[in-house]
Amino acid sequence: MSFPTAKEADIALLLEGTYPYVSGGVSSWINQMIHAYPEYRFAVIFLGSRPQDYGDVKYTFPANVVHVEAHYLHGMHTPPQVHAQTGDSATLEQVAQLHQAFRGGQANTVCAFAQLANLLKNGEIDEEYFLYSQKSWDFITENYQKYCTDPSFIDYFWSVRAMHEPIWVMSRIAANFIPVRAFHTISTGYAGFLGSLLKIYTGKPLILSEHGIYTKERKIDLYQSAWIHDNRNIFEKDPTEVSYFRELWMRFYTSLGRLCYHHADIITALYEANRQRQITDGAQAERTRVIPNGIDLTRFQPVRAKRPAMPPPILCLIGRVVSIKDVKTFIRMMRSVVNRIPDAEGWIAGPEDEDPDYAEECHNLVASLGLTDKVKFLGFQKVEVVLEKVGLVVLSSISEALPLVLLEGYAAGVPALTTDVGSCRQLIYGLTPEDQALGASGAVVRIADPQAMAAAAIALLQPENWFPARDAAIARVERYYTQTLMFNEFKQVYEQALKVS
Repeated sequence: MSFPTAKEADIALLLEGTYPYVSGGVSSWINQMIHAYPEYRFAVIFLGSRPQDYGDVKYTFPANVVHVEAHYLHGMHTPPQVHAQTGDSATLEQVAQLHQAFRGGQANTVCAFAQLANLLKNGEIDEEYFLYSQKSWDFITENYQKYCTDPSFIDYFWSVRAMHEPIWVMSRIAANFIPVRAFHTISTGYAGFLGSLLKIYTGKPLILSEHGIYTKERKIDLYQSAWIHDNRNIFEKDPTEVSYFRELWMRFYTSLGRLCYHHADIITALYEANRQRQITDGAQAERTRVIPNGIDLTRFQPVRAKRPAMPPPILCLIGRVVSIKDVKTFIRMMRSVVNRIPDAEGWIAGPEDEDPDYAEECHNLVASLGLTDKVKFLGFQKVEVVLEKVGLVVLSSISEALPLVLLEGYAAGVPALTTDVGSCRQLIYGLTPEDQALGASGAVVRIADPQAMAAAAIALLQPENWFPARDAAIARVERYYTQTLMFNEFKQVYEQALKVS
């Protein structure tokens, strides 16, 4: 597919693994934001892992998306030809200082990164230097001997390579990107790293909007990842310690987050607890603000009118079939629900292509529990169509921020059942005394507890509980979570950033 190109734009969106190749969730929010401000010309930088990890573009670009680039962090560019070189000691000393700063979480991390950015910008440390110089090899082997507690040098070497490869990809992007007036990254991580580079290269304002806390979510992924090896034998392992390579990657992502927090001029979070987490992780409090998600109420009011008079015994998880959504707890919950309500059904409405192995495990679990006729995998669906027919929106996630799907369900008149993650408790029971006075719009249970979730679902489906929860849901979304409120807040953010650009 050919992308639009332009010589300049107003705002560049820096996106990692989301829009336009992934539908729903954060991508829907990005699409919503682009359409909300037709007066601004948007440029889009998509950062992905490898092309084969993504399918077709899921969104049609509106007229105000004037420039789009897709870049991949691994395996897409041809490395420089092998050319042995000694390397420069002074340059490597600056790199060593940066690594030491990252390792210790020191305050001078930002200063060291600025030095690295200038080295990259001026071409003083290029990929050939990293890959083939004797000084680079000596530095890697010295750090392995000094710090690595895992016996495999091979795994250490390739972990270092994998961490550093994206640096040159993003340096090239930053050096060649079209002029814009402001940058808006929708996460820390690699997109945030690119934002930091662009801020240093151009001096233009950088906005950071986090839906979830990137470093927290990456840590969850790392704990669950099978590709990270622990090569210690049984006598070397301490069950209370994280394996070296997991800890190495965690430090890496934490450092990327710290850099982005420092360079961002405006930092937004979806709710107060996440804002406080940003401050704890290094954001300056005066640069932070809370802007909750908002819903287009007019989109869902017709859905509300089409719903059946009584709550149908259909429980729906709307989201990607990935481990962070803990779809398996939803499936196990359905076994108990069906035992009590034989005509109940569980719907899983979301794509399965992000983690096919996990999706297959979920299908196998459904079969092993005898739920083949009761738990249905619908794939990606238009949320309005699903919300016409279900009785409860269910989130069994082990991590969330402020889930759009709950607000969409509320706007359609569907109560929610969630785990106690992110802002879900706030969305169910209210934040302020005035909000809490509206009543509970569902129920919250602890993570990974299918029995508690089943009990709550059975209770909520009873008409005497369901109708008050529905009324509270509608009142809460209409009062506190409209897209008009959200757009007005971000309009001020953009005006502030563009005013100083």
